[in-house]
This record gives sequence, C-alpha cells and structure tokens, in this order.
Amino acid sequence: MPEKMNIVEAINAALHDELENDEDVLMYGEDVGEDGGVFRATKDLQEEFGEKRCFSSPLAESGIVGTAIGMSLYGKRPVPEIQFSGFSYLAFHQIKEHAARFRTRTRGTKEVPLTVRAPYGGGINALEHHCESPESYFAHAQGLHVVIPSNPQDAYSLLRKSIQLDDPVVFLEPKQTYRAFKEEVERDPDAAELESSKVIEEGKDVTLVAWGAMVPVAEEAAETIDADVEIIDLRTIYPTDFDTVIESVKKTGRCAIVHEAPKTGGFGAEIAARINEQAILHLEAPVERIAAPDVPYPLYSLEDYYMPDENQVKKGLENVLEF
Repeated sequence: MPEKMNIVEAINAALHDELENDEDVLMYGEDVGEDGGVFRATKDLQEEFGEKRCFSSPLAESGIVGTAIGMSLYGKRPVPEIQFSGFSYLAFHQIKEHAARFRTRTRGTKEVPLTVRAPYGGGINALEHHCESPESYFAHAQGLHVVIPSNPQDAYSLLRKSIQLDDPVVFLEPKQTYRAFKEEVERDPDAAELESSKVIEEGKDVTLVAWGAMVPVAEEAAETIDADVEIIDLRTIYPTDFDTVIESVKKTGRCAIVHEAPKTGGFGAEIAARINEQAILHLEAPVERIAAPDVPYPLYSLEDYYMPDENQVKKGLENVLEF
C-alpha cells in the first residue's frame, strides 16, 4: 500500500527497510543516533535497531568515512551521514583515493559496499559551508556512483538500491526540497533504477535537463513558456544515462541544462560536451547552461540571487528557442 511521504520521510523509510532487510547494514554520523541527525533522516532508528546499528560519531568526517571503508572491507554495508555536503571535502581523500579505488586496486578481489549520504545544495538560509553542490567533484572520481533524487519515490528506491550495491555511492540529498511536498511512495526498491534518468515530461520543442532541487524549478519554468518542453531528471549523475539525453536532443534539436553548482566545471558542461560529440548534426541552437555564478556560495542574504530560479530557466529556454 503506498504511503504519503516527503523526501526526508522517504529516506528514513529506506534506511529503516534496509536495516530490517540486511543485518550487515549500519549507519552513523554526527548526531545520527539519539537525535536522528540534523534533518531527522535517521529519526527513531536507534530506538528500533539498537546502538550497534545506528549511532552518533565524533565530529570528524575523514574518520567517519575511513571507518566505513574498513567496515565494508570486512563485509558490512555502512551508510555514514555527512551532516552537510560542504563538509564532505574533509573526507574527500578517503572517498576518492580509497573507497573509489579498492575494486581496481585489489584487481576485483575487494568490494566497498558503502553509501555516503549528505544533504546538498542551498535554499534553506544556512551558514557558510552548508550549501555546496559537489556532484562534479565526485563524478570525476572514477569508481564512485553519484546519485541525486528529486522526489520521495526516487529517494526511497534509489537509496535502497545504493545500499544494496557492491560499490561505493555518494548519495546527495536536495535539502531545499526535503519537506517541500509529499507524494505516494511504494516501498519497493525496484520502483527506480540506478544509472537510469527519467523523462518526467515529454515534449518536442526543447530538452531541459535537471536534477535534485532544480527539477521542480525546471517544471515551473516550463509551464510559463509557449513551447513543448521535454524535461529529464538525470537522477544518477555518474555513471550517467547519456542515451536518454541524446535521444531526446535528436528529437527536439535544442537543449538547456540547469544545476545549482557554479557554471564552470559544473556537470552541465559534461552533458553539453556529450551532446556535441553525439548529436551535433541534430542541434538547431547551442546548448544553454543555466547555473550558479562562478563565485563562492554567498551568505544567505544573497542566496536568492545565487541559485537558478524559474525566471533564469525561462530566459535560458527562450534563448535556445529563439536562436
């Protein structure tokens, strides 16, 4: 029976069901145990599954991930939480140089079934270092899966799939939309597949690619213009489902991409490059990227000027359509 959930409730349900499904699954991080995490994604899990499977850790991100790598090499499936993605850089060495490499380093004899969860992106008036969008950093670290859901059903199913995967995953959660809306969620891990993007709105005039909290923004912008917009939710940043994007661009001939990270080096650049390589003869206009400016994430009083909004996406779509 489907249950109405928001994204953070769906994440809590996925964690609960994986703890129940596999006794090797455990989770920890700063305030994760008694308090249920800073956003309460692990609420009540310690009470139900005990302090050995859901507990709070010291404030030390490198140690959190390093410990998880060790546990995963000995058969556990740890799901550590980094309180905000901006703090994941303190664990970047452990994630990129160790978690991502063990399968190759050991010629396939060792697996690292590890899922690092972290709220990412802005939109909640948080402090400095709390609003980063680091998906491109992790997508460039070969050996990792990088997953970003945009809705409760995907959050539930993709997180369960990530925990069940035998390779490391960085699971970035769009905190701006944690509690923004609810939808019916089937507690079925197969309701969404990793490495598979989703066409959430079909159209014939222009392709609009988004992920995370930018998906609702893309949908709102598409409703304001007089054009038939095909919207694609990328869902897994890496490995990327480029085939769905390329097929869509071959149909529409035009493409815009929106993401929260700064434009230079953002993952939109990789998508634009792949379109250039595989569909350039189908293009009627240059690919448009709508992104944050190339400056550090500002203090919250300037946040609304920094994050792409409906008007910026609308302008980007108009640029592509009027070229």
